[in-house]
Amino acid sequence: MTVTAPSVDQPDRLRARPWPTRGSRLLRPVPAAVSALCGVLLYVSFPPRTLWWLALPAFAGFGWVLRGRRWKASLGLGYLFGLGFLLPLLVWTGVEVGPGPWLALVVVEAVFVALVGLGVAAVSKLPAWPVWAAAVWVAGEAVRARVPFHGFPWGKIAFGQADGVFLPLAAVGGTPVLGFAVVLCGFGLYEAVRVAVEGRRTRGVRTGTAAAALLSVVVPVAGALAARPLVSDKAEDGTVTVAVIQGNVPRSGLEFNAQRRAVLDYHARETKKLAADVEAGKAARPDFVLWPENSSDIDPFANPDASLVIDDAAKAIGVPISVGGVVERNGRLLNEQILWDPAKGPTQTYDKRQIQPFGEYLPLRSLLGAINDSWTSMVRQDFSRGTRPGVFDIGGTGVGLATCYEAAFDWAVRDTVTHGAQMISVPSNNATFDRSEMTYQQLAMSRVRAVEHSRTVTVPVTSGVSAIIMPNGKITQRTGMFVPDYLVQKIPLRSSETPATRLGILPEIALVLVAAGGLGWAIAAGARTRRTTDA
Repeated sequence: MTVTAPSVDQPDRLRARPWPTRGSRLLRPVPAAVSALCGVLLYVSFPPRTLWWLALPAFAGFGWVLRGRRWKASLGLGYLFGLGFLLPLLVWTGVEVGPGPWLALVVVEAVFVALVGLGVAAVSKLPAWPVWAAAVWVAGEAVRARVPFHGFPWGKIAFGQADGVFLPLAAVGGTPVLGFAVVLCGFGLYEAVRVAVEGRRTRGVRTGTAAAALLSVVVPVAGALAARPLVSDKAEDGTVTVAVIQGNVPRSGLEFNAQRRAVLDYHARETKKLAADVEAGKAARPDFVLWPENSSDIDPFANPDASLVIDDAAKAIGVPISVGGVVERNGRLLNEQILWDPAKGPTQTYDKRQIQPFGEYLPLRSLLGAINDSWTSMVRQDFSRGTRPGVFDIGGTGVGLATCYEAAFDWAVRDTVTHGAQMISVPSNNATFDRSEMTYQQLAMSRVRAVEHSRTVTVPVTSGVSAIIMPNGKITQRTGMFVPDYLVQKIPLRSSETPATRLGILPEIALVLVAAGGLGWAIAAGARTRRTTDA
C-alpha cells in the first residue's frame, strides 16, 4: 500500500503527527507504550533523584500521544500515563500491608489522570493549546487534592521540582503555578518541535503558531528567573537556635508502635545527650527543641510515667520541647503536638487537622469490615480532626506546625504563616514505611513549602530523614535513616509574606477557570464542526 503524506490544507489534527495513518494496526501499540513510558519518565524526575528536568520530555511525549485524539483513545492513554507515573511513585504505600492497598490507590488515582488526558486531547486543537492543556493538568491536581476522602495530593508536579530552575515560582503562586509552569514548558517543548518539523515538511508555518510554541517554553523559564528575588534566607525578625531530635525506633514497620515506651525513651535519651553536649561546649544551646510525630504514643496526660520521661528531658535541656503525642481527650483520639515547658509542663497543643485515610481513620468502615476484617483491625479507632491552625508561641517566636501528611496540602501549611508563623516545623513519623522513597518525597514537599512561604522549615522525623531547610529551599543539615541523632542550628525568622502566601487559593482558581474556558471553547468548536459537517 502506498501512503500519501497529508496536504497542507487538510485539518490540523491530521497534520499533527508524523506517523502515516491513524488507522494502522501496526502502530496502535506505539502511543500506548509511549504514554506509559512517559509516565515512568515523570516518576524518575521525582525524589530521591534530582532529575527534575525529565518532567519536560515526559509531558512533551504525553502531548505528542494525546494531540488530536478522540475521547476513548485519550482516556486510555491518560490512564496508562497515570499508571506509569503512580505505580512506582506510590509503591511505598504497600511496604507493610502488601500490594492490595497500593494497587487500589493507584487504580483510583489514575482515573483522575485519565480524565486529564481527555481534557488535554480536547483542547489540543485550540490555538496556543499548551496553555489550555497545562491548566487542565492543574485542574486535575486541584480535584485530586480534594476528593475522595479529603483528597490525596501526593505526586503534584511541584513536589518533584525542589532541585529545579522553576522552584522560585512557588513563591509567586504556590504549587499550582509551579506545576503549571513545568507542564506548560513540557507541552510547549513538544509543540515547538512539532511546528519546526511541520514547517520543514510544508515549507511554511503560521507565525502565530510558531510564536505560541516558543513562548510556551520561554515564558515559564523567564518567569522562574524573574521570581528569584522573592527567594531569600535573610533574617527579618532576628534568629533563634533550634534543635531537632531524631530518637529512632526499635524496628521499622507497622509493629514499631508495639514498643511505644522505647520510642519515647529513645527521644528523651537523645535530648539528654544533646543537653550533655551543650554543657560540654560541643553544641550550641537551643532556644527550643522539636520532637517528631509519634515520639510519645503513650498519652502523657493519662500516663504519669510518660509525663515524667518528657519532663525529665525538658528539665535536662532547660528549654521547651514540642512533643508529638497520641492523646485521648473527651472520647476523641488526637494526633497532637504538645509544647512542654521545663518549669510549667504542657502549655500549648495542636491537633492534626488533615488526618490520613486508611492510616489514621478508616473511611467506609462498615463496608470494608464486611469485605475483610483485617482492614478494620489495622485502624481500630479513628483519629479525630483538629480545628485550629497550629502555631506555638515559644518565647515570642511563632512556630507553625504541619504534621507529616499535612505538608502535602497547600492550605494546611499556608494558614500557619497567615496566623503568625515565623518558621515552620513538619514533625513526621515515617518508620512505618521503612527505607522507601516516601521519606525523600515528603522531604521535597517541605523544601517547596520553604520557598512558597519564605520560611525556614524543620523536619523532625522519628527514624529519618530529619532536616533543617532554609527559606530558599536548601537543606543545611540532615540525618541518616534509622539512626539516633540531633541537629542544632541558628535559623532566620521571617514575617513578610510572599505573593503565594497572600494570594492563597486564587492562582489555583484562576488556572481552573482557564481550564474550564479552554474546555468550553473546545466543546463549542467541536459542536460547530459537527453542524457544518452534517449540513
